[in-house]
Parts: sequence; C-alpha cells; structure tokens
Amino acid sequence: MRQPPQSPPPAFIPPKPAVSYIIDCFHQFTYVWLRTGDNFWFYPTSVDADGVAGFRWTGSYWYFYGIDPRFIDAVACPPFPTLF
Repeated sequence: MRQPPQSPPPAFIPPKPAVSYIIDCFHQFTYVWLRTGDNFWFYPTSVDADGVAGFRWTGSYWYFYGIDPRFIDAVACPPFPTLF
C-alpha cells in the first residue's frame, strides 16, 4: 500500500473544469467534485475501471479512500494536469 502525502494539499479550491479525467491527476493533489455535491482534496494512487483509490484530506490528515468513478463529476489538479 502506498503512503499518504507528507504535506497538506494547497490552501485554495481550484476552478471546476468543464472536462476532466482522473487519470490526468495520478499521484497529484487533486480536487474532486462528486455528483452527490460533495467535494474534497484527494491524492489518487490507483486508477482503473472499477474504482479510484488514494487518500482523502479531512482538513487535518489524510486517510485511505476509494471512489466509484461513476460518481465523479469533475477533478482538478493544479497547476497543470499530467496529460498521461
């Protein structure tokens, strides 16, 4: 299992993009908007068709978290995506 990031995410919320792909944000601080309306900082360490896993920021610490990709509305990984 991968280790969580050693530092907190950026102190700002990036603008929500019109089009985005979680794979572009692999191993980067990533802001996630879910279709449920929830949004948060995330650090993806595993991305496949069945799910996205990584670490979610609580405001104080990182914890391991998984997301069904069908629930992701948009992602942003400032300053630039990796274009993987």
